[in-house]
Amino acid sequence: MKLFIFKNNDTLYEYVSSVYIKKINENPNICLGLATGSTPIPLYNLLSKSYQKRLVDFSKVKTINLDEYLGLDENNSESYRYFMNENLFKKINISGSNTYLPLGTGNIDTNISFYNNLLANNSIDLLLLGLGSNGHIGFNEPNTSFNSTTHVVKLKKSTIKDNSRLFENIKLVPKKAITMGLKDIFNAKEIFLIANTKNKEKVIKKILEGKRRQKIPASILKNHPNTTIFINSNIALKLNLTGSKYSLIEENDSYEIFDVLK
Repeated sequence: MKLFIFKNNDTLYEYVSSVYIKKINENPNICLGLATGSTPIPLYNLLSKSYQKRLVDFSKVKTINLDEYLGLDENNSESYRYFMNENLFKKINISGSNTYLPLGTGNIDTNISFYNNLLANNSIDLLLLGLGSNGHIGFNEPNTSFNSTTHVVKLKKSTIKDNSRLFENIKLVPKKAITMGLKDIFNAKEIFLIANTKNKEKVIKKILEGKRRQKIPASILKNHPNTTIFINSNIALKLNLTGSKYSLIEENDSYEIFDVLK
């Protein structure tokens, strides 16, 4: 696991965007795992602008999203399909047939089976993750099995509260979601996790300095062979970066890179 520390969020997203553009240009058929919520919006904005400048081509890219609210169809403005369409897909030249999200309506068992088959037959080259304040990734709440695949989850009160910022009223936040499982996430070839807000400080500290445990779902990444965590300097101040667990690799005006030993 690597830890990239940026002085501010602007340099963080500029760097991550540049990596995405490089990877897409090197592999036009890349399969990207994508996230929703407020965390990836600046990245999606930068990628959209890069497409408009013809710096990157999405025509052959395939995307597989992490999750969707149960009971919301794609025309609902609070659904994650709607979110992806408005924040990224409509702004780039990606084929609609190459963009996948779990379906939160219809026969849920059939939807789960479809997504499990999709993931079994498509290796995600680079998976983007946000981080819940309780340590969830995707919608895998605390104590979700590390061996879980696509499933329905009842959302914790803390998750509902965190996500209420995207709704007019907390009562409108769905109580359940369908999500890619932790085993599915771990199977991605490469993982980028962005955590750059104050409410992520405590959980980042637990992930980096604690043990791998199901109570903190994101701690599964400690054993992943190719995960990078991106944080800003404010969060870094809460961490112990002087012990043997961390070794400085590189430093420049924008960011510091640390190897986080298992």
